[in-house]
Amino acid sequence: MATNQQLAKSAAAGFPWNRLWFLLGALVVYRIGAHIPVPGVNPVELARLFESQQNGILGMFNMFSGGALSRFTIFALGITPYISASIIMQLVSIVSPTMEALKKEGESGRRKITQYTRYATVGLALFQAFGIAVALEAQPGLVIDPGMGFRFVTVVTLLTGTMFVMWLGEQITERGLGNGISIIIFAGIAAGLPSALGGLFTQVSNNQINAFSGILIVVLVAAVTYAVVFVERGQRKILVNYAKRQVGNKIYGGQTSHLPLKLNMAGVIPPIFASSIILFPATIVDWFSKGADTSNPVVRFLKDLAASMAPGEPIHALLYAVAIIFFCFFYTALVFNSKETADNLKKSGAFVPGIRPGEQTARYIDKILMRLTLAGAVYITAVCLLPNSCKPSGRCRSILVVLRC
Repeated sequence: MATNQQLAKSAAAGFPWNRLWFLLGALVVYRIGAHIPVPGVNPVELARLFESQQNGILGMFNMFSGGALSRFTIFALGITPYISASIIMQLVSIVSPTMEALKKEGESGRRKITQYTRYATVGLALFQAFGIAVALEAQPGLVIDPGMGFRFVTVVTLLTGTMFVMWLGEQITERGLGNGISIIIFAGIAAGLPSALGGLFTQVSNNQINAFSGILIVVLVAAVTYAVVFVERGQRKILVNYAKRQVGNKIYGGQTSHLPLKLNMAGVIPPIFASSIILFPATIVDWFSKGADTSNPVVRFLKDLAASMAPGEPIHALLYAVAIIFFCFFYTALVFNSKETADNLKKSGAFVPGIRPGEQTARYIDKILMRLTLAGAVYITAVCLLPNSCKPSGRCRSILVVLRC
């Protein structure tokens, strides 16, 4: 018993409590900033706008910002510009020999790429903030005092908020418990869970849905959560042997290791890109068709097209699934270079049993990666389409949408 108590005390002493408290404090700061509004906007008209666009691209970005966009707070842009800048830098590193050389320089090269990513974040945040300011001014009655003053205040506020969130994510990575950017994204999505659960219990108490359906939804959420965690931890380990080599009187190598390939290597990027591409045209059509003459065949066609691409509709589900699968393969090919991996194995004296080092190893890894990516794409598509299997107005979608990405 004494031994068990000592082990428990040593385990508790080794737990990084300081990092945990820093993480919780950072999340509190993030959630406080998500409730500080940008001046000059009519909150009533803003609420009406987001109520009409809750199933469009604004609703998606509002979900990732934890409701900050619908309240038009200083963190309205969230971490989206930084994610976009990171993806752009990854694309540039493929086509640019200079950036590719930086990636191979080790820690110093990564620091330079991070610095360039920050500069790109500033540029994207400036562009998005100005676009949001102009778009808000175009909505009647939404901006209290439109003009250059409102645009300047909005751009500066949103840019400052984005840079602060980016800095906060980096601090969480260094002083917290893990990837700060992912934790901030999770905090924004999970912020809608309490209200969704409250709405579910209200509907059950008002007999809008029966108790069995409510219990079934909760069980379904728990089952999907377990499945997501289980699949995210899934790996395909490729056996790798190291050749023996003699240096002086000592023999090195002869060891066995594994090359781990994740089942879902693309992460949350495919659903984000797929949602943006599908919802953006429908949202634009809906904005510009408001107040237009519905007797016009072109206007009527555009409105019907936008309605058919709304979440929950068959066309939206089909396009969403195809886009997710495409971006899964695209992003996996972007972040994992099988030829480079095979060359690194060859240089270190490692080889896959039965496979010739070099080009054949790269083809072998590509073959395995193709199967893994297909399985991961099907898994991501199933998880992301599950909330849309209910009607957009249903509470089922409100709860399960937290599990998307």
